[in-house]
Amino acid sequence: MPALDIVLIPALSDNYVYLLHDAATGATAVVDPGEAAPVEAALAERGWTLTHILNTHHHADHIDGNETLKAKYGTVLVGPKAEASRIDGMDVTVAEGDTYDFAGHTAQVFETPGHTTGHIAFYFADSDALFCGDTLFALGCGRMFEGTPAQFWDSLRKLRALPDSTRVCCGHEYTASNAKFALSIDGGNAALIARANEIDALRAAGKPTVPSLLGQEKAINPFLRADDPAIAAAVGKAGADPVEVFAAVRKGKDNF
Repeated sequence: MPALDIVLIPALSDNYVYLLHDAATGATAVVDPGEAAPVEAALAERGWTLTHILNTHHHADHIDGNETLKAKYGTVLVGPKAEASRIDGMDVTVAEGDTYDFAGHTAQVFETPGHTTGHIAFYFADSDALFCGDTLFALGCGRMFEGTPAQFWDSLRKLRALPDSTRVCCGHEYTASNAKFALSIDGGNAALIARANEIDALRAAGKPTVPSLLGQEKAINPFLRADDPAIAAAVGKAGADPVEVFAAVRKGKDNF
């Protein structure tokens, strides 16, 4: 089966929304529509009709377009079972270990608490695409608003275990800021330096820095490397448990 067509749509101030289109059936999903208008414009431009909405978590900048889009297109709304009381109008709720069939493309569901307690991610193996909301960013991870360091680290380890070819389709354009922080604790990493230069060039040209490749993230994203002795030493936690190292890296970014 051919891979899904994936379209990145900028929304709000720094959000990214994604369209997933199956050419054979015409089915089209949107992931985390923080606002409706850019989605409607992208659909009209391509002559596509929205059939599904996939939500990763309940924050307004990821769901505020739900009601308008659902009313206009009659879509099926799929989201996290653990946030059923926090997202209105869900038709299908999913949890860890579930799969969801979208036009013959299987989405594997991961529960990824940390940013919120009920956060999930959708992984489409046949399209090498991970829709991870605000759990994992290019060179970063989400703020830990509701979960614990242990939960967040476990969530990131789940995503890190996916194939290197996986495209990380995250929810925000935070990469330039993330790169500056990563360099502050891992400045000798040649791959990171090269990626940071690439990010600067992309942003200067007004281009997005995502999706990124998971294989590259594994080598340069400090939040995925809390079990790397070099990162532990850089944040003053040499020999510490990776959960403690992750917490220190997250606190460092919060205060950066």
